[in-house]
This record gives sequence, C-alpha cells and structure tokens, in this order.
Amino acid sequence: MAQRINFSALVGAENQFFTLFQFFAPVAGIFLGPFLGITAVLLAEVSNHLLQGSQWTLLNMLRLIPVLFATFYFGSRNKKRLGIFIPAMAIVMFLLHPVGRTVWFFTLYWTIPMLPYILPKKYGDMLMLKSLGATFTQHAVGGALWIWTVPMTASQWIGLIPVIAYERGLFALGMAFTYILFNTILAKLDEKWTSGAVEVDKKYAFA
Repeated sequence: MAQRINFSALVGAENQFFTLFQFFAPVAGIFLGPFLGITAVLLAEVSNHLLQGSQWTLLNMLRLIPVLFATFYFGSRNKKRLGIFIPAMAIVMFLLHPVGRTVWFFTLYWTIPMLPYILPKKYGDMLMLKSLGATFTQHAVGGALWIWTVPMTASQWIGLIPVIAYERGLFALGMAFTYILFNTILAKLDEKWTSGAVEVDKKYAFA
C-alpha cells in the first residue's frame, strides 16, 4: 500500500515518484539485520511491481537498488568502511559524468552518511543522524545511477539542491518516527514473540 502513495515526483523522467515506502523501508534493516532486511525490502518491491503490472524497464529496475543500500546502512552498526565507501563511490561516479563535474557541490550532501562513522560514538549513534545517513545513502546511490541514465542539465541539478534538503529531512524524520513506533510496539509484546527474532532497542521505545 505504501508503495502506491506518491510523495514527490522525480525530475527528469515521467511517471517516476518517491513513495511513502521510502519513509520506513530502511528501518527493516535494523530490526531484521541488514541482509534479511534487504531481502524483505527487495521482495516487497518486486511483489509490488508484479501486482501493479509495471514494466521491467532499465530505469524501473535501477530504482529498486537505492533503498536496498539505505536498508543496509540503517541496519549496519559496525560497518564503518562500507558506510564511508558506498557514498564515496557514488560521489566518484557522479563526478565522472561531464554534467556531474560542473555541479560537484551537489555531492556534498553525500558526505552526510560518513558523519556517524567520523564523529565520536555518542554523536554517531544518534537516531536522527543515523536516519539522515540512511536517506542520503539512498540518495547518493540513486543520484549516481540517475545522472548516467536520465539526461538532465546542470541547472536542473542545481535547482534540486533546496528541494533535497526538505525532502530528505522529511524522509529522515519518517525513518526515525517509524523506528520509535516499531520499537514501542515490539517492546510491549511478550518476550517469546520478540526474543531472538528482531532487535529491539528499548531506549527508543515509549513506556
């Protein structure tokens, strides 16, 4: 259902949207673990495509990828190298494109996922920073793929800069809210249902 609720349109391609699914899908990574979380999110995305009868175009298939990286990021607490490597590679891919080189400052957003691994642990473990890191990892991977597959001008990329701040801020808030909500629900369930199956952090659960 959430995959069918559009949040905002993607610039440069027709009938392509961010959906409500992006608000909470990456959270699966921290409850189920990064790899099981990725599997669950991928199955949900593929099932939605099949149910809607969507065409399996190259663009549609590529659009499945970014949220999987966000899920991995959100669910990985001790993968410092990958947390830095993934956005760094996205920056390199973007800057290798002729248009990307002219708007190099666009990629500064993609340094945000590196912050939790660079800052002291007490800051790096903050939920909102983790949520921002996940949504900008998703954006970095998506942006690196988008610039090579969808023709866009430098002015279009520049025009997106303020939109991204608003859009990704909402995505991060959505992830953080979803994480707290599910922590609260799972913490209230009987231990026999939660123990060993999912990871619950009672620090982020309302009593």
